[in-house]
Amino acid sequence: MKTLIIGGVAGGASAAARLRRLDENCEIIILERGEYVSFANCGLPYYIGGDIKNRSDLTLQTPESFKARFNIDVRVNNVATAIHPDINSVSVTDLRSGKSYEESYDYLILSPGAEPIRPNIDGIDNEKVFTLKNIPDTIKIKNYIEKNHSKTAAVVGGGYIGVETAENLKKSGLEVTLIELSDHLIAPLDFDMAADVHRYIKDMGINIELNNGVTSIAEKGNNLKVTLQRGELYADMILLSVGVKPETALAKEAGISINKRGSIIVDRRMQTNFKNIYAVGDAVETTNFITGEPAFIPLAGPANKQGRIAADNICGIPSEYKGTQGSSVLKIFNMTVATTGLNEKSAEAAGISYDKTYTYSASHATYYPGASNMSIKVLWDKNTLRLIGAQIVGFEGVDKRMDVLSAAVRFGAKVTDLTDLELCYAPPFGSAKDPVNMAGFVAENVIYGKVKQFFWHDVDSLPRDGSVTLLDVRTKTETARGMINGFKNIPLDNLRQNLDLIPKDKPVYVHCHSGLRSYIACRILSGRGFDCYNLAGGWRLYESVINERKVPPYICTQCK
Repeated sequence: MKTLIIGGVAGGASAAARLRRLDENCEIIILERGEYVSFANCGLPYYIGGDIKNRSDLTLQTPESFKARFNIDVRVNNVATAIHPDINSVSVTDLRSGKSYEESYDYLILSPGAEPIRPNIDGIDNEKVFTLKNIPDTIKIKNYIEKNHSKTAAVVGGGYIGVETAENLKKSGLEVTLIELSDHLIAPLDFDMAADVHRYIKDMGINIELNNGVTSIAEKGNNLKVTLQRGELYADMILLSVGVKPETALAKEAGISINKRGSIIVDRRMQTNFKNIYAVGDAVETTNFITGEPAFIPLAGPANKQGRIAADNICGIPSEYKGTQGSSVLKIFNMTVATTGLNEKSAEAAGISYDKTYTYSASHATYYPGASNMSIKVLWDKNTLRLIGAQIVGFEGVDKRMDVLSAAVRFGAKVTDLTDLELCYAPPFGSAKDPVNMAGFVAENVIYGKVKQFFWHDVDSLPRDGSVTLLDVRTKTETARGMINGFKNIPLDNLRQNLDLIPKDKPVYVHCHSGLRSYIACRILSGRGFDCYNLAGGWRLYESVINERKVPPYICTQCK
């Protein structure tokens, strides 16, 4: 048996290694048009910033190591130019010699990946405009900065790569402006969770332009003049990171089924419309694990799993890919941002009737030094209580909490099941009631009517005419830092002694700093016959969102 693999990075390399482990005798050939194989795409920004100091550390395997360990023929600088499914052959050109040849196969695995989108903007092809896809791109950027003593950079696009590259350009000593067309960075986050990220990035010295896009790029002396929809700026260089698109022209020309977006259509076995041709990674259409709908979610983890699944099926082991839920984590200086599943916008687009809660919990026991709080948002299906998404922004311990929530989503847990999880506890690592448990407790209180919520986007529309009571139960020290217009202050610990100041025939809307003390206030008031509503996420979330918002963000229509 002979298997030919086009593309030697995540999915292709994973498929090749799995094939060899399953079959010692099959012939395996990898065609990689670049000069590197099995390299760490996700580590590229950190080489620019200096966290990864040796270029060799970005390369997980070399053609020589693949041959020595797996007896796999890896041909770098060899580009596939045509696929001939009718005769099971691929046309190949060796870029070093210029010679072309035909390579036959019994099975073919396509892992061409995705390429950076280059929007139709005047000046986009300027040599000072870079994209970041592979090791040569990384070397080119780093060499340019060092050779030209670059002082300023504009990063266009506020997704994962854009934010990571902005951080690492800043670490390299450049003044950086991050430009994003939408109202917030990191699309899997909702606007309210991104607000803390915006504030932190700006505190770290990076300028942010939101709701703003680039309209043209032009040389201006030794700089580039970047004209925006609103305003302009000057930079020594530009990093373009506005997204990627599947690199599937070769597959399309061969008659392999492609969707409207350009992704290769595969079944759960990663098989295309040709029985002996498989496709994996960023080039394929996947299924959203939550909604069951077709999706394009380019991530390294799914690509590696899909490569393994394709290899299994080629070797006769029934194996299926069950969908991508979009679990991801991002480091921004010392901050950690993590998401899984759906956010509000995607849940609403899928027609899911959902609810949400916010918690603000310490990373470990607060009496043990070094604890820091993390903001957690969870979404669940109102009808089934199934956990459908989560977002966390914080510092220490964010990643491990998101891994727990990601596993809960994968196994179909209800949000109330989070209360039952028995997670590891010792003061340096967590709390007896872990932040994940706390998210479940809060959701459980909402579901079973122990508390009624209102949200940051409801605050400004609350009447100030005396028809409702607006109550702030923070301490006097806290209120000195700022108050929401119309709210009167009665600290929680004085509430029982001042109940006569609160009309019993009017709804009471209560907030504290994070939502915890106002929940206690609501339980006190509800126990005394008041109709009480708690501000989810508290003053902390409200103040963060309102102060970071420049234009109205996306608003959940189900939550009004």
